[in-house]
Amino acid sequence: MEQQPNKIRPMLLSALAQLSACLIVWNFHIPNPNILLFVVLSAVLVKCGYAAGIVSGLIAFLYSAFFFSTDHSFFLYTSMNFQKLIVIGVGIAANILLIGHLQWQFGRSNMEKMQAEAEEKLQETTESYRAKLYHDVLTGTYNRRYYEDIASRIVGPAGIALIDVDDFKICNDTYGHYAGDMALETAANAIRSCIRESDLLIRYGGDEFLLVLPGIPGDILQTKLEQIRTAAQMASVPGYSHFRLSLSIGGTMQAITDPMENAVRRADRLMYQAKCRKNAVTVEVPGCSLAAPEKLLQEKSQILLVDDSKMNRMILAEILGDGYHILEAANGQECLEKLRAEAGNIALVLLDINMPVMDGFEVLKAMNANHTIEDIPVIMISSEDSDATIRRSYELGASDYVNRPFDARIVYRRVTNTIKLYAKQRRLVQMVSEQIRARENNTDTLVGVLSHIVEFRNGESGAHVRHIRIITELLLRRLLEISSRYSITAEQQDMIPLASALHDIGKIGIDEKVLNKPGRLTPEEFEVMKTHSMLGAKMLHDLDNFAEQPLLQTAYEIARWHHERWDGRGYPDGLKGDEIPISAQLVSLADVYDALTSERCYKKAFSHEKAVQMILNGECGAFNPLLLQCLTDIQDDLKEKLQQHNGAADAIKIGV
Repeated sequence: MEQQPNKIRPMLLSALAQLSACLIVWNFHIPNPNILLFVVLSAVLVKCGYAAGIVSGLIAFLYSAFFFSTDHSFFLYTSMNFQKLIVIGVGIAANILLIGHLQWQFGRSNMEKMQAEAEEKLQETTESYRAKLYHDVLTGTYNRRYYEDIASRIVGPAGIALIDVDDFKICNDTYGHYAGDMALETAANAIRSCIRESDLLIRYGGDEFLLVLPGIPGDILQTKLEQIRTAAQMASVPGYSHFRLSLSIGGTMQAITDPMENAVRRADRLMYQAKCRKNAVTVEVPGCSLAAPEKLLQEKSQILLVDDSKMNRMILAEILGDGYHILEAANGQECLEKLRAEAGNIALVLLDINMPVMDGFEVLKAMNANHTIEDIPVIMISSEDSDATIRRSYELGASDYVNRPFDARIVYRRVTNTIKLYAKQRRLVQMVSEQIRARENNTDTLVGVLSHIVEFRNGESGAHVRHIRIITELLLRRLLEISSRYSITAEQQDMIPLASALHDIGKIGIDEKVLNKPGRLTPEEFEVMKTHSMLGAKMLHDLDNFAEQPLLQTAYEIARWHHERWDGRGYPDGLKGDEIPISAQLVSLADVYDALTSERCYKKAFSHEKAVQMILNGECGAFNPLLLQCLTDIQDDLKEKLQQHNGAADAIKIGV
């Protein structure tokens, strides 16, 4: 409807102009060469250009020349009559229709152009959101949603591999979640360095990656996966040079008719077989069926009997056969081969000491070297009963020692108890890890609640605390990458960002009239406001368990000294340079940046670029040059992370 006036107006104007021109010709007997008048009038009034004007003017010229000619070159001049008026009307109508059609074409062309531009913009926006929807923020790989929505429908032929980062939970528990994040990033980069652009790398779980290699030959798959394992092993985790990655990889081939789900399931089973050895690759050979799937489905545990005496193996098989599935090996070499072939499916090893090819002690050494001893318990069975032999067995990792001749009931009970003990140990480790994670989450939640109470009283939105944590994390990460100047433990790497949420806790004790005053504070009011740093420090220090809680001690440093300046002109203590704890330095810089980029009751928000420039120019105080370098290095990543966080927060608010 909005386009209609734009079509009608030129039509009416053109008709009126040409009718007027015809009347002028008729009334004043203007000679015939008047085509210029019509061409000019039409070209001006018709937006479609000179071609339309020429056609329109030619039509007007023809009916004026034929019916209003004064030189009788076409028709004899006669007075006006009804027929001539009809002809004139028809000419004008035809002209209007012509111009109207051209105008409609013009409008339609513009509409189609606008529609095409809108569709292109919509497609670009859709692709942008699609990229964010299907990518893991931490590693830059595709995420689990991408697998479920898209990759799960891929058909072969393709190589499918599941990759697990060994001991990832131990890494998190020992060095902190930041170290775990860095380990995952490093692992993802190592994998990407070995694959093609057409290959798909998906973060399948917390520490698991799914790799899809379309068109890779089956005989090349293991070589490629070994290359990935080696690349990860050689990679260095930034900030943790002493920590070395290892990957357990299970690979299989997906046929054309093979659903992706089935291939992933096989790769998952093979990966767990590799995890029993750690830092290993287990690949399903095409054309060979593995017995492992059936064994995994069976309820009975599998025991490996290792003894060069066939009679001894028969006796033990008779004792244990009712409750367990039995595998046999005649020497240590066969034992290790069985362990590799049946990785993940053996619950316990009964091991003799004196054997040909490789004895029991050599087997224990090999199991220690490849970490198998950590997952598979070993009970030594031998006729030797010297203290030295028994002590060496335990030193090499044996769980128990049984002397020959043995009682059948004792052997059965010790085997059963050892298997149960290891199962309980695994459950206990899992339970403790879950409790640690829950405690960390509870601590995080309590700190978040307390900090939000402070912000609510301060009239802020709550985003400030979250922003401070994000900025502090990014600055700290970059600091550890470029410098070893500060001795920051793995525990502190987690605590500093968490404790940053309490930097303004002292504002609870500030008079609300001063705290939320619009506009500038008076010198007296500013002195009152400055007391919040000492108030917050005192609140934290006076807690009963302050001395036993590193988190509270770190929060104390931040609360008290985050307004100190590198040049010594800050408050409350006038500390200078590295007299200021690095935790407080980090939060101070983060606090200033967020204050600049956030809207307050007394100011508008500055842009990211403007805020960074102001800080680097020294307009907002003096900071550690090393931290300014960190800010410069992370400024693009910082802007992106905050935009992502704010977008996610907005989506939650509207229920997306």
